[in-house]
Amino acid sequence: MSQLPETGFLRLPQIIGDPKADPPIPAIIPVKKSCWWQGVKSGRFPKPVKLSARVTAWRVADIRALIAST
Repeated sequence: MSQLPETGFLRLPQIIGDPKADPPIPAIIPVKKSCWWQGVKSGRFPKPVKLSARVTAWRVADIRALIAST
């Protein structure tokens, strides 16, 4: 959890990682994109926040709480 910012928002590649990015982004929660969205729908993962029409993000506090609960 030391790589997470104190406050703010995270986009999906910052949470599940992106090995194709330059430099590669390591996964905080190592699941595939479809698994993540299925977990959001079922309530296992936190609900996203729409920052704009094309930008979806998650609160850092919600991701920290998810990590602490596992």
